[in-house]
Amino acid sequence: MDEINGLIYGLELQARALSPQYAETNEVRFFIATNSLKPTNQIHLVEYSEEKSQINSTIFEHSFGEVWKLNANPHDLYEIATCFNEQTSNGIKSKAALLKYGENDDTIGKVKTELSWQQEEILETEIYGEKVKTVEFHPTQKQSLACVIDNKVILYDRAESKTRQAAEIASTSSSSKHLNHPFTGGKWSHHHQGQQFVALHDTFIKAYDTRDNNHCAWSIEDSHGQLVRDIDCNLNKQCHFVTGGDDGFLKLWDCRMPKEPVFARNDHAHWVWCVRFNTFHDQLILSSSSDCKVLLTCAGSVSSEAAENVNPNAITSLENTTQRKYLDDGLLHTFEQHEDSVYCVEWSNVDPWIFASLSYDGRLLISKVPKQYKYQIIL
Repeated sequence: MDEINGLIYGLELQARALSPQYAETNEVRFFIATNSLKPTNQIHLVEYSEEKSQINSTIFEHSFGEVWKLNANPHDLYEIATCFNEQTSNGIKSKAALLKYGENDDTIGKVKTELSWQQEEILETEIYGEKVKTVEFHPTQKQSLACVIDNKVILYDRAESKTRQAAEIASTSSSSKHLNHPFTGGKWSHHHQGQQFVALHDTFIKAYDTRDNNHCAWSIEDSHGQLVRDIDCNLNKQCHFVTGGDDGFLKLWDCRMPKEPVFARNDHAHWVWCVRFNTFHDQLILSSSSDCKVLLTCAGSVSSEAAENVNPNAITSLENTTQRKYLDDGLLHTFEQHEDSVYCVEWSNVDPWIFASLSYDGRLLISKVPKQYKYQIIL
């Protein structure tokens, strides 16, 4: 694979939903979902082979409608959740589904026809609202998931044979100008014993304690000058989050100090749709935007790797006798191979130097961190 240009996998339809296959521990795999008004939407499970420098795929049908959000279950290799629009005689309805394929279908590249799902479950969302933004699997509790619907976060307990509501959290914004704004998204916090769900609300970031309905554990007001689009949790450093917004900024936050970000960059020329920490080396952050670019940014000074180096005797799992290195803060590299808005970018959960980006025209790009930065970190 060309380190600069990456490897392209093209879809015939528009697309804006991407997720790593989190439960896969050996192969570099990603799910992609199409976003077409045609009744032919699909889910592609793609696998990148670094040895052969090629991409193989298995295609599943998604007859429910155009997919706006896709998440893979970190506890089940074969399950995903989709948020989609369904066209009916009364208009368009926003819904969510849990889909599971069988072990026999896990033959990447060997089946040329579209496969069906072994199990399909449509979540009961209409009684809570009209716009389903995301379905988030809990990072550690296999039976728990959250669904963001309008200005609510609905919690589900899957211990029974069918998913059911466990709790409801409504928006509690103190500012009247935000009361009528729905949540734009959200994620489980990997910190706080997994008991907090962080929701995006216009320019606000609000974390709710799921043990106490409507209790806001912490919040960041006016985190961005315009709508905040995405958030990601730093798995390696307590209380640290990264956000991207319509103001073009990428910002890092310590939720214990909500007044201002601990790190900020304004390198994008349009809305930032997606931001992701590297789960192995959290100094590396990816962001994608409507400016058709993917940016690789370093926030080494506020990363866990910088914190480790405070102790001169620190020993890491990667180097037994030397410390990890972190790069200088700032923009490291701009990936310009896309020709349309890049709605998603995701690190591989298997290889820390590989990532995928997806633009609206259906172009998936598998890319690598440039070797010069990789070697500066590990050598």
